[in-house]
Amino acid sequence: MGSIRSLRCRECGREYEPQFRYVCEECFGPLDVTYNKELSINRHTFESREKTYWRYFELLPIADKSNIVSLNAGLTPLQNADKLGEKLGLKNLFIKNDSVNPTFSFKDRPAGVAVSRAKETKLKAVGCASTGNLAAATAAHAAKAGLPCYIFAPSDIEHVKIAQALSYGAEFVAVEGTYDDANRIASIIGDKKGIGVVNINMRPYYVEGSKTLAYEVAEQLDWRVPDSLIIPVGSGAMLNAICKGFEELHALGVIDSPKSMKVIAAQPHGCAPVVDAWKRNSDEVIPVERPETIAKSLAIGDPGDGIYVLKRLKQYNGFAEEANDQEIADGIMLLAQTEGIFTEPAGGVSVAVLRKLVEEGKIQKDERTVCYVTGNGLKATEAIIGLLPKLNAVKPDATEVAAMIRG
Repeated sequence: MGSIRSLRCRECGREYEPQFRYVCEECFGPLDVTYNKELSINRHTFESREKTYWRYFELLPIADKSNIVSLNAGLTPLQNADKLGEKLGLKNLFIKNDSVNPTFSFKDRPAGVAVSRAKETKLKAVGCASTGNLAAATAAHAAKAGLPCYIFAPSDIEHVKIAQALSYGAEFVAVEGTYDDANRIASIIGDKKGIGVVNINMRPYYVEGSKTLAYEVAEQLDWRVPDSLIIPVGSGAMLNAICKGFEELHALGVIDSPKSMKVIAAQPHGCAPVVDAWKRNSDEVIPVERPETIAKSLAIGDPGDGIYVLKRLKQYNGFAEEANDQEIADGIMLLAQTEGIFTEPAGGVSVAVLRKLVEEGKIQKDERTVCYVTGNGLKATEAIIGLLPKLNAVKPDATEVAAMIRG
């Protein structure tokens, strides 16, 4: 199995062969991929490799490189956000800009790993329960792999939200009911038909793709550990995976210990169950039955990894904070007008929460701070339409137009 050692239960520690399995038989806990400890890796291992997240091949759950399904995603810019930093009062602010991936979100990372794993294990089809970024990323990688792809979602979803996924040839399974109903059907059909539903029965492998967001940041910072991370949270899987990524690099001796790193979970008001639990000082994440937020990609009322996010925040000196719709929209505009990065509302949540924490003195001006922007603003332009200037027509007269132009 290449560098994979086992699947290990996150709760009881029981280990399994790395097969088509996603929950522990003993306690029903989630399973994580573990790797052989004798890997020979150092800071120079990746220097001359391809500029995608597959440069970290030994640390990903694929045994044979010929099974990799790549759209050349990853190694996205870590932009020194000096102008935004100046606005906020920060000297060492960086934006990890995953909006420039092939399907325009970070989901190309987990989807690409999961589809590659499906190919390696000879599954006959893949799919996902999703209405947005994951649907697009899974469908695109399935097209590249030549695998049928099924998108499970509520039947009343706006067609435009799945247009990108359908353009890659995916089949829309329109389930009458809620997103939870669609998710349940995807789980049953995936197991019954042997379909690799990437965010359900392929989840142990799927989440491994997101940890490359830690690998890349570490490498782009010359293998230094950031002081603070601002991470948008929906299901919580990405935040947990990023922490795992830094821990794996430390275990290999590639970076110093990340134990002093500060991890911040950012959620939108109207769907912030992790923030609510954190502020109650509770280990129980109470689901939000009806999410109401412009940050649709984070509107997961019952986050599967919510309790693990809380554990990570305690482990890494963290905080959890929320931002309302106006703050999110303002964050989108602020990032665009200072750094030229147009993000979807999830990135606006990150920027808005960053701004709050700086104002509250929870992030100091000299801290090396990384703010994760995970999707492209062109996917959700409705979020900021009301903030844009109105268009006023002028006559095609050069003198009249010149009088309107400043400078």
